Amino acid sequence: MDLLWRRDQGGVSAPQDAMNQYGVVVMTRQEPPIPSHFDPEKVGQVWRVPYQQRAEEAERWAKEHHIRLAAADKFTVGLVAVDVQNTFCLPDFELYVGGRSGTGAVDDNRRLCEFIYRNLDVITRICPTMDTHQAPQIFHSVFLVNQAGEHPAPYSQISADDIEKGVWKFNPAFAGSLRLDADYVNRHLRHYASALKRGGKYDLTVWPYHAILGGIGHALVSSFEEAAFFHGIARSTQPAFQIKGNHPLTEHYSVLGPEVRRGPDGELLTDKNFEFIDTLLDFDAIVVAGQAKSHCVAWTIQDLLESIVEKDRSLADKVFLLEDCTSPVVVPGAIDYTDEADAAFRRFAEAGMHVVGSTEPIERWPGINL
Repeated sequence: MDLLWRRDQGGVSAPQDAMNQYGVVVMTRQEPPIPSHFDPEKVGQVWRVPYQQRAEEAERWAKEHHIRLAAADKFTVGLVAVDVQNTFCLPDFELYVGGRSGTGAVDDNRRLCEFIYRNLDVITRICPTMDTHQAPQIFHSVFLVNQAGEHPAPYSQISADDIEKGVWKFNPAFAGSLRLDADYVNRHLRHYASALKRGGKYDLTVWPYHAILGGIGHALVSSFEEAAFFHGIARSTQPAFQIKGNHPLTEHYSVLGPEVRRGPDGELLTDKNFEFIDTLLDFDAIVVAGQAKSHCVAWTIQDLLESIVEKDRSLADKVFLLEDCTSPVVVPGAIDYTDEADAAFRRFAEAGMHVVGSTEPIERWPGINL
């Protein structure tokens, strides 16, 4: 007999069966209410999460709404929240992803927090990724110099031709601190730019200093941090944090692997995150959101798709992309990656993944069997 769900607002109670006019069993899932502490107007601000208070509230809330332990989930749902950090998500920070609307990441995170609270009873685990950098990295200005000793401006595109012609070279002042030979790094730069081109990647981009380890820009957006913390306490499940991007010789948009894995002599710089790939593929459903749609989100999904193809192409069917919880990089008058981001999502859909909206009832998504 077919099984359908009817979604109700309000508190959570045990599902009840009913027979509709067509003789189909309809089960009622009453989604959890959004807790009263969530303030959508604060999503674009930095503030301290009151952990002890939220922990006590989460335990009471879970009992009141009959929320089971995540370990009891028969159908597991993993939420990958890509780089929901101040540096990308708040208008006053270094690399704000405003999209064409100008309010992209703030709106995305408001919807993402609401999605977490409304589906807290079925999200098994939240997996936040965190871009993590220091100043002397291959995509930051200070890493490169020209003949005059000048650094490239933020948002400069460094092509393979630029490197071959010697327009930009490694800044030798950092050789000692990084314990790298300057000649080696210049050979690596030539190899790196060519590898990006061969791999169909974006040219090397000089980004504003961002996601600096230990800085406030590196921290999670407060409202999202609160939602993830509340979820973890309410469902007795620990978030699976993933750190990426701290190798000085490669970009690392995807949490699953760097842009370039090997150096000029074939040596491994940093490998794929095989452990996290296995973790994701163990979920019955994988939900992806975060910033930016054109870069860290797109390349994470691309790497996931490649891993799926290697194992079993049909697994793409269990990946769901929250398109209204991600925005592309747009810098007015400089760069606009909207078209590239949209094209990537079309490719993912053609490969069997599902592009969905955060307000669409999760039990109506294809293949979901809560």
